[in-house]
Amino acid sequence: MAERRSRPRGAARREMILDVALKSFAENGFHGSSIADIAALCGLSQPGLLHHFPSKAALLAAVLEYRDRIDAQRLEWSDAPRGLDALRRLARLVDHNAHVPGLVQLFTVVTGESVTADHPAHQWATTRYHRLEADLAQALSLGVADGAILPGTDTRGLARQVFAMMDGLQLQWLLDPDNVDMPGLFRSYIETVIAAIAA
Repeated sequence: MAERRSRPRGAARREMILDVALKSFAENGFHGSSIADIAALCGLSQPGLLHHFPSKAALLAAVLEYRDRIDAQRLEWSDAPRGLDALRRLARLVDHNAHVPGLVQLFTVVTGESVTADHPAHQWATTRYHRLEADLAQALSLGVADGAILPGTDTRGLARQVFAMMDGLQLQWLLDPDNVDMPGLFRSYIETVIAAIAA
């Protein structure tokens, strides 16, 4: 019997599920989304979806990991940026995010929900912030060691400020996209930071 090719298999099916789930979580949050609805939108039965992701929490974790992989690719973080280049890469990421509102909405909704300790994404959000702040602080510290950034710069505190600005602008942009120039405002902020800390 010939294999049917009208429905995606394996990795392609998982990718389709992640894409549909991302949209659902972004629009409805974790608690407002259901496995049954996501499965129906994918053309699958609920057991069929659970074959790939054994629970809604596991599906959310996979969607969040997928989003982080996209960000890592955009940041080109694998080659360990040093100094001011790390800040400029973040500005380029925000430029890109303006073209993928669904991803930004997913992050904002799920992160907001995850402040409660019993939320499935709580550990992911906490770990993510610690990792991002540590990575940026390390990159800025390398810039201090290279002489590109002023000695005495509070690299950890600055990293926290940068991500607070990024997330705050994302929220404002989602609420009022016609009047909030997220990329322009963030780029201006980064330029101000660079002018203040550049040696």
